[in-house]
Amino acid sequence: MKRDIPVIGFIIGALTPVLGFFIVYLIFRNGDLSFENFIKATWPRNRDFAKLLTLSLLANLIPFVYCNFKRYDYISKGVFVATMLYVVLIVLLMFVW
Repeated sequence: MKRDIPVIGFIIGALTPVLGFFIVYLIFRNGDLSFENFIKATWPRNRDFAKLLTLSLLANLIPFVYCNFKRYDYISKGVFVATMLYVVLIVLLMFVW
């Protein structure tokens, strides 16, 4: 089975920011604030939520740089496409909604 396909990179690029968001939660939580309450506190304020998404999007640097180093060009393209879709969501949250 061929491993260097963009779909794998897209899946990695779509799931890595979710892990990054959980890491951002662990860094920025206040005391005993649960994950659910953390999301409920930031979701109504679109700009704050967009800033947290931007920080969590930095987690995509790890698979992107790794795939570039290993010369998995198609996987890195998939990670890049997933990152750009997140960027579109962030821009919509910051300026439109």
